[in-house]
Amino acid sequence: MSDQYEKIRKKRQKWQEKTVKKALERFPYLKEAPSRFYTPLDTPDFDFLTQVGFPGEYPFTASIYPFDPRAGTAKLAARSKAGSGLTRASGYSGYGTPEDTRDYYKQNIERGGRQGPNLAMDLVTQCGYDSDNPLMAGEVGKVGVAIDTLRDMEIIYEPYQGELNLDRIASNFTINGPAIYLIAMYAALAENRGIPLDKLQATPQNDILKEYIARGAYIFPPKPAMRLFRDTLVFINQHMPRMNITSMGGYHIREAGATRIQDLAFSMAIACAYIQTGIDTGLEVDAFAPRFTFNAMGGSMEFLQEIAFQRAARRMYARILKERYGAKNPRSMLLREQMTAHIGPSSTTKQRPLNNLTRAVLGAVAGTLSGGPPSAFPPYDEPLGLGWSREAQQLSQDVSRILTCEAKLLEVEDPFAGSYCMEAMTDEIEKEAWAELKKLDKMGGIVAAIEKGYVQREVTRSAYDHQKKIANGDVQIVGVNCFTGEHELEVQTTRLVPHPYDPDRRARAEERQIASLKEVKKNRDNKDVKKLLTELKQQALQEEVNLVHHLIVCAKAYVTLQEVCDVFRDVFGEYDPPSIF
Repeated sequence: MSDQYEKIRKKRQKWQEKTVKKALERFPYLKEAPSRFYTPLDTPDFDFLTQVGFPGEYPFTASIYPFDPRAGTAKLAARSKAGSGLTRASGYSGYGTPEDTRDYYKQNIERGGRQGPNLAMDLVTQCGYDSDNPLMAGEVGKVGVAIDTLRDMEIIYEPYQGELNLDRIASNFTINGPAIYLIAMYAALAENRGIPLDKLQATPQNDILKEYIARGAYIFPPKPAMRLFRDTLVFINQHMPRMNITSMGGYHIREAGATRIQDLAFSMAIACAYIQTGIDTGLEVDAFAPRFTFNAMGGSMEFLQEIAFQRAARRMYARILKERYGAKNPRSMLLREQMTAHIGPSSTTKQRPLNNLTRAVLGAVAGTLSGGPPSAFPPYDEPLGLGWSREAQQLSQDVSRILTCEAKLLEVEDPFAGSYCMEAMTDEIEKEAWAELKKLDKMGGIVAAIEKGYVQREVTRSAYDHQKKIANGDVQIVGVNCFTGEHELEVQTTRLVPHPYDPDRRARAEERQIASLKEVKKNRDNKDVKKLLTELKQQALQEEVNLVHHLIVCAKAYVTLQEVCDVFRDVFGEYDPPSIF
């Protein structure tokens, strides 16, 4: 093989000195070839079984599953109105008051939807406040649904009865800082309906560490926040075996400005922190790791790099679970995501928004080629306002159908396996991510790195560098900083049906939600509430106590989200982020 490599090396040098050099003479504005050609020299130590393996087997580079069943059921799905038989939550949704979101889900069910809620909460809820807090004026129900008490959950879930009761659907909750109380509310809702907790299927995001790095919807300092995560992990593991524990959001870190390598390294470091938290409680890693998921990772328009990123991420995660934590169950090693390669919402533009459909199609193709579903995410009107129009959702769904039924992209797993280019890219990404992860390990892990402000500074620096490249044209975005002449067209679509989020209801949401909360506070047993909050503080002061049990009791008494979080603020304090400058 060494003789063969030497022949290729000599031939490449000759090619560069003659063929490439001659071609460059025709284009004097080019100082070097603008593209790269990969050869066996870029993967000299490639070992298929060690570095790729077969789909559904360690190290899961090709895919976490041996095949995608949709490839075999495409014809049946095309003829069926019911769609997939898998129990999943619906698309990310929620706005205004619980009544508004309830009615949105009613419409979905009337149109044949059988999926449970995938709840987007407003920022007031995400940050642990109640809708009647004067400081929150103007924010209630704006970027998600307002949830103050169990009564709000009861209203949202009114359409889900009978064949769609809580034990027959899956739910998602995009909540992090106060995730422990939303989980308790859901448990209380189920118990009030007489549904055993072990029958519930749900996925709380419950990924507080990425909030310090990316989104900023944190409440408490990292260490007490990790205590709350620990309590949810232990409770879910013991009482809710069909429920996922966390859905880590690496793509949020990427959206905040992190580079591809930072996204992967920081996401793996966060996963390590959560895994170690579970192990520190005395649990075996295989007891809980199979119910760790990722919301998504990566996200950009760089097609080949995003495919390589997903392959590297699966392999890296599997190695961490097996080699660092001693996992034996292959399911513990699966990096489960709702989608693989994708473009990320930050790749969409308000200018010429239909171009976003083209971008999302490329993302969906990359998704299938990287071992995942053909998800054309996000719908083209992502940057135009809260919620997606029915038209945009229809087009996104049809992209997935066309790629599956017509293009038949799901019929081959990991078609890039063995490609000199793809294997070299995959190795490069993983190698650089390991180097960054080891740097974090030396700092004491991701929590220590967050407390020092290291991770936040690195992401901020990367975001600034990227924005500067857009401003000076080094990064080109069609319709934004290039191809913006006067003869370019702003193509629009025809609105066929009203937007699913009623703008009038959304505008009046705050007033209605405050009135509803006032009524709940008036009718509940406030003496009991005061007693429960006193007991909650006593338990919060005891590090060894699991708080979920008591929080379920609080939820049933209609203790509000802020009342709970204020107790925690009193005990744990509030997070004061270090300066990033």
